[in-house]
Amino acid sequence: MAELTKELSQVKGQEPAVPDKDVRVHPDPAPAGKRPPLDVPTGTPTVIVDDLHIVYRVYGAASDNEKGNAVNALTRLLKRQGRPQMKEVHAVKGVTFVAYHGDAIGIVGRNGSGKSTLLRAIAGLLPPHAGAVYTDGQPSLLGVNAALMRELTGERNIVLGCYAMGMTPSEVREKYQEIVDFSGIDEFVQLPMSTYSSGMGARLRFAISSAKTHDVLLIDEALATGDREFRRKSEERIRHIRESAGTVFLVAHDLKVIEQTCNRVIWLHKGKIKMDGEPGEVLAAYNKG
Repeated sequence: MAELTKELSQVKGQEPAVPDKDVRVHPDPAPAGKRPPLDVPTGTPTVIVDDLHIVYRVYGAASDNEKGNAVNALTRLLKRQGRPQMKEVHAVKGVTFVAYHGDAIGIVGRNGSGKSTLLRAIAGLLPPHAGAVYTDGQPSLLGVNAALMRELTGERNIVLGCYAMGMTPSEVREKYQEIVDFSGIDEFVQLPMSTYSSGMGARLRFAISSAKTHDVLLIDEALATGDREFRRKSEERIRHIRESAGTVFLVAHDLKVIEQTCNRVIWLHKGKIKMDGEPGEVLAAYNKG
């Protein structure tokens, strides 16, 4: 990872150095000369997002304004026949930044700005249309490594979720009661997940996912549920992850959670970074915008 950082900080417009074997690369880097230079400060990076573009396809009705040529005539015909049309959505447009050990980065933006898409791309769940994501270690998207099964009890979900994160049986036994207490589900741990409210499920998911120290933990709106006490415990848990040399990305609509938890904020607007900096400065500009 040191070689990658040195190369990115010293060379403009060249291909990045070959990453170490423990660095995951989501391929299709943009051609040299089309990527903006990365301003990499001193430190050990955990995530490098290099001119990332994410494009995905969705089904939707054709526009009523489409007219005037054979292609649009066919589109209108298919629309009348009730067939859904495929559309491309350019969700992330040329995003570039570097995250470091100990960072807690808040991601803010209006609905549809690309926040969740960016997290899924960092986690390796969405392939880049162009650009690349380099990660030191294994990113963990909250709720993916600890996927809960509604038919099973909370107890079984805790065990399976911990195993899915690579914990040993002894580590699971050690962390079990801590997870139950942290989530606040209490006696519901013996009941199927289908009996849980959405808030209870979200709290348990966060408790399982954060029971292990992650290299990179990606959290999407998990702190929006629960009472004040749960949010306080969650913020403390995130600070602990940072102190353990991990990196946290947090998407939340509650800006107070972002301000109290994060040391850096990235403001996304229509798939692009509009601002990246200190929480107070970025959030003040975001509230005005």
